[in-house]
Amino acid sequence: MLMSTQASRYAHKLIKARTAGTLLDPLTASGKVSVDDAYDIAKSILDIRIAQGETPIGRKIGFSNRKMGNRYGIGAPLTEAIWAPLFDSSVEFAMDNSALHSLKKAQQPRIEPEIVFKLSRTPEPDITVEALAECLEWMAHGFEIVTSPYPDWQFEAADAIAAFGLHSALIVGEPRLLSAATRRNLAQVLGTATLSLSRTSNGTPALVAAGFGKDVMDSPLHALWHLHQQLQHQPAFQGLQAGEIITTGSWTDAHPVERGEVWSSAFLQIGLPGLNVSFS
Repeated sequence: MLMSTQASRYAHKLIKARTAGTLLDPLTASGKVSVDDAYDIAKSILDIRIAQGETPIGRKIGFSNRKMGNRYGIGAPLTEAIWAPLFDSSVEFAMDNSALHSLKKAQQPRIEPEIVFKLSRTPEPDITVEALAECLEWMAHGFEIVTSPYPDWQFEAADAIAAFGLHSALIVGEPRLLSAATRRNLAQVLGTATLSLSRTSNGTPALVAAGFGKDVMDSPLHALWHLHQQLQHQPAFQGLQAGEIITTGSWTDAHPVERGEVWSSAFLQIGLPGLNVSFS
């Protein structure tokens, strides 16, 4: 276990690199940093950012897509989902489902298409997946912009957790309020849905990837339930609360983005509009 002073030093180091847009060696390269240590660093970052005036408004879930974890990790694949706090400073709403996003000082930015939930009430500790759907106010499509302070996106799970969960920004499309009928079948509906992700570069559009809701722990709702269970074993952090926004993990691999590109998405099987994001 890291001493609090050491966790604080790592936290300030990561914040400094993020602010400057610079890279650094993985924390695990210079010493043994466990997953538990990484969450201690994440807690230090949380406290520092709150002290600086930022407000936590939710969580991001990472590596919940079963097909993606094998593509990351130096010593071993990243087969377990991770999470990190979301702050008001990094979440923006694209109510017309179009947005312009700056990549200034972004560390090796990539894009991830996801499903975003908002909780209308606090879930009980022993809640089932089905009952968890009753705690949701709305769902929306979102693009998470993820960044890595580690060269060539080479890191261990602990490194990713400590580095803000690799979160940089979340662009949320128009929310869809959930009816009682939709909530009853939400896990199944999302689990059978598909998504296409396209990029327009130099005026030329191209399909980049297809994604499937079932790859996100069988359904993004299951990813949310997994986070709820995980938090009950992390007493340093507050459990899920009413009003939180949670982005549940990418439906595709994280794809590199560059200034001047426009990225677009479209769903099948669910009535959510796609998103269009231009990068500057």
